[in-house]
Amino acid sequence: GDHSIALELIRKSDALIEGFRPGVMERLNLGPKDLKKENKKLIYGRMTGWGQTGPRSKQAGHDLNYIGLNGALHYASQAGDIPQTIPTLVGDIGGGSLYLIIGILSGLLKAQNTGEGTIVDAAIVDGSAHMMNLLMSMQDSGSIEMKRGLSLLDGSHLSRCYRCCDGKYISVQCLEPKFYNQFLEVLSIDKNPLMQTQYDRGKWKAQTEFLSDIFQENSQSYWTELFSDLDACVAPILNPEEAESDPHIKSRDIWFRENGYLMASAAPRFDDKRPKTLKSEITVDKKDIISDWT
Repeated sequence: GDHSIALELIRKSDALIEGFRPGVMERLNLGPKDLKKENKKLIYGRMTGWGQTGPRSKQAGHDLNYIGLNGALHYASQAGDIPQTIPTLVGDIGGGSLYLIIGILSGLLKAQNTGEGTIVDAAIVDGSAHMMNLLMSMQDSGSIEMKRGLSLLDGSHLSRCYRCCDGKYISVQCLEPKFYNQFLEVLSIDKNPLMQTQYDRGKWKAQTEFLSDIFQENSQSYWTELFSDLDACVAPILNPEEAESDPHIKSRDIWFRENGYLMASAAPRFDDKRPKTLKSEITVDKKDIISDWT
């Protein structure tokens, strides 16, 4: 039956990935202990939101719940605004799928060296918290605070998005002094006393309001052209369709059309090879390997 077919596939596989709530695979007699008897080198990848253990392990949840509980959502959006992040990128994809892949690849290396498989417990609530360690490492420098709106990345005038006169937005993140100074020079405000201090929290609000007025004087395309080819760390905020025609995005073929749908090309890239666009019909070779690269 179906169970026998599953076992037959598993015996020949390097890794298995399952995303059920804890205990479901065990009830199907396809848990790690069952399958170790069938394939000693099997990498058993378990993808869940809350993890295999803990009070919430068998509870339903989604991206915002996981990153909300573990602190990863805290710094999203400006102080006073409702925390909001790009759907799925931080939790499901970043802290979930990518960490699962890292775990499976690590398990494969172990299996090659020792002949033993491993169980990978990839929880979104774990991975998305781990992704914050770079940010949390800045606590000693004073760049990160527990209260929103007081940190360099979420409260300052030099790390935020500004509205242009056409209703579109421009991103600014000139964190280092040399980039900040160039940013001020391009705007011809480098002599303005208000803008001389870069890291003074007491002036961030006034500096932000000052820059907001400036950016609303012209369109997004004007600012994009003004800052092009400069190290002022300024770039437009585009939707995927607009990004498709951006010179840099287009040069790398990051977005492409397949059967009328807009899609992103495979990443990362290897040996300077460009990723192929997807094929309408993908065939698998004798080794069951699908290559996305030319």
